[in-house]
Amino acid sequence: MPKRLIWLTVRIAAAIAVVVVPFGYAVTGVQTDVLMGAGCGLAVGVGVGLRGGSRSGVWTGVLIGSIVGVITVLMAGTLPLDGFGVLVPPILAVSVGLIDGLSRSSFSGYRDVGRETCIVAALLALGLFPTLQWGMLGALLAPFLFVPWTVLMAGLLSYRREGWRDARPPWLLFVGAVGLHALMAYMLASEIIRQNPGMPGIDLVWPIAQVLILWLLVAPAAAFLLGRAAIIWLQPRLRVYGHLAGYLRVMWVPIGGFAVGYLTIIVLFSGFYGMLGHFRPDAFAGAGVGIADWFSFAFFTALGQDFTTVAPVSVSARVLVGAHLILSAGWALVLFAAVMSSIGPKLDRIARRYAEEGD
Repeated sequence: MPKRLIWLTVRIAAAIAVVVVPFGYAVTGVQTDVLMGAGCGLAVGVGVGLRGGSRSGVWTGVLIGSIVGVITVLMAGTLPLDGFGVLVPPILAVSVGLIDGLSRSSFSGYRDVGRETCIVAALLALGLFPTLQWGMLGALLAPFLFVPWTVLMAGLLSYRREGWRDARPPWLLFVGAVGLHALMAYMLASEIIRQNPGMPGIDLVWPIAQVLILWLLVAPAAAFLLGRAAIIWLQPRLRVYGHLAGYLRVMWVPIGGFAVGYLTIIVLFSGFYGMLGHFRPDAFAGAGVGIADWFSFAFFTALGQDFTTVAPVSVSARVLVGAHLILSAGWALVLFAAVMSSIGPKLDRIARRYAEEGD
């Protein structure tokens, strides 16, 4: 693999992991659920990003991978039901819907939907692999089992739009969809009979029908429509972030200069606070003896926020805090004015270039 693709993969994977992994641990404490969400998000996001290329694939892959990962974690961590038969259909459908919503890859026929769905199924199987044990490797086939129904459902929800070529879906899709529903009905019936031996056959119809209608019909259709609508709505609103690179290249040095000056003021006043607290122990309430406490107090004071444990009590301490606030605010205002006057023409040129590219 060329170095360029390796670097692109690392960038996409790192960004998705930063979004999905902390969110996963905030939703559920089960490590397997977090690993499942991260795996699915990374696999789909990196796959979409590599196909999009280095120009636009990074942000597209990060966006789609993060959405897929977050939805997977939410479903795995909050749904009362468990198993790949419950998780895969909506995850596969929402992934296909996200890809369909991309302006450069909208589906125009069942062949397009089938190709993309098979690719997504392979990516999801790759993402689920780290969560499986040796006895569960057969579960890697789960994404592929739901491909025919996902393709048929996506086509039925898309065939009326402009540019759609196929008037009728291929008969193989109907055979695959019927076979999937028959297989799921048989597996559900076997499980219910195992847990409730002696149950009359007529009593199996309603619970099986509920599961098939909800998890194989309603949930995938809603997930596909939601994914497509979300990416269509987000794309033009997030395109502005693609222009940030040009502005950041111009502002990187001034931003760094501001940070250095701001940090210098914080370090300087943390020493002043520590020295005053040493010679006047009654100047601050709740003061510690270490530099970490004074640095934290100076940091929050520079932001205009009260620190939770340390508070100025004496007049000298309050005067020192006031001087710190004035200097911090003055530094921000003066540097902002100087930066804008120096880089304003460069920003105007960048804005005109983006406007011309948009036209």
